[in-house]
Amino acid sequence: MTANGRANGKANGTGPRARNLLWLQSGGCGGCTLSLICAEQPDFLTALDVAGIHLLWHPSLSEATGAELHPMLADVRAGRVSLDILCLEGAVIQGPNGSGRFHMQAGAGAPMRDLIAELSGLAHNVIAIGTCAAFGGVTAAGANHTEATGLAFEGSAAGGLLGASFRARSGMPVINISGCPVHPEWVVETLLQLAFGNFTDGDLDALGRPRFYAENLVHHGCSRNEYYEYKASAEHLSNLGCLMEHLGCMGTQVHADCNIRLWNGDGSCTRGGYPCISCTEPGFERQTHAYLETPKLAGIPIGLPTDMPKAWFVALAALSKAATPHRVKTNAVADYIITPPSPGKGKARK
Repeated sequence: MTANGRANGKANGTGPRARNLLWLQSGGCGGCTLSLICAEQPDFLTALDVAGIHLLWHPSLSEATGAELHPMLADVRAGRVSLDILCLEGAVIQGPNGSGRFHMQAGAGAPMRDLIAELSGLAHNVIAIGTCAAFGGVTAAGANHTEATGLAFEGSAAGGLLGASFRARSGMPVINISGCPVHPEWVVETLLQLAFGNFTDGDLDALGRPRFYAENLVHHGCSRNEYYEYKASAEHLSNLGCLMEHLGCMGTQVHADCNIRLWNGDGSCTRGGYPCISCTEPGFERQTHAYLETPKLAGIPIGLPTDMPKAWFVALAALSKAATPHRVKTNAVADYIITPPSPGKGKARK
């Protein structure tokens, strides 16, 4: 807490009440925080100031120690400090045998799972930061011995720690900003929209993700789309061609705007030469095939675009390959542009 009154919700002692945000970390790697502090235009802390959001505590960004956190939590419980936004990064650890004791809250002798559930019931809005907090993610991979789960989902099934019927005090369900790691601008935009009262449950998709990014596909805006249209495919990671046919790219099926809203204004996985591995989707950590391989049946990729009948795709692919320009076919399997586009003839001068 600070001496100027920000911790009890006053912005410098004057004006409207600031919204208080508390950030907790559970079963995860901390990568979403590392991604978030790379936010630009605005950066994360500037965005909080613009939105009138006061950061009560963050395990990595706050000067206060864990010991200083406990009195603040007591104030939240007693209603002396409002909890407007609770953010959880990392999956909820429920093991062993549903006890939650694989992850104990330091200095409290109680499972972290219990604190997360308690604060979720006190918060005006609850946000799951990253795929682990949203759906279980990498922490729930394999046999999931830690019994990791998301806040309100376990994989694609509603439930998780809080249950399918959970609603925060605002009446909103958990807001799932998925991604591994999360795109920093998805977090910033969600916080800004909440602060300015422009965010409702109608702005969430069926998995609780903000529609402003989840109603796009990673395929949209991909710099390799010309190769995709002609089904001119890369054979190795260094090649320029489409990564879907041979190298496991799932961009035509995955909900995110990574190639429209570029990371740090410049990059994305596919622009960096790596296939989309579906990190915003529940269950991406449990693929039945290697990430860099495209599973096929009779030579046809199984993971085709979700909104196109397979027979149509196969027919269009055959036509596209027959019409592939030599330039596109040559460049697709090269590490750099071998054949540039032909110069336009333009109009003759009189």
